[in-house]
Amino acid sequence: MPRGTSGRVVIEIDPYTKDMLYQALEREGCSLKRWFLSRVEAYLSDGEQLDFAFENNVVEPRNSA
Repeated sequence: MPRGTSGRVVIEIDPYTKDMLYQALEREGCSLKRWFLSRVEAYLSDGEQLDFAFENNVVEPRNSA
């Protein structure tokens, strides 16, 4: 995917997954931008990425144990 010089990040995801993400964030009272930036900050400071399972178009964190 091309990378421009603006501050925008554009990704394409399954519409169902997008709706589920927005619903989950709304329940938490969080915006997509705030959620994304907090994940970016954690990733850049810890150097660790969350491990997700993508099954049945639902995004669920995997147990690492």
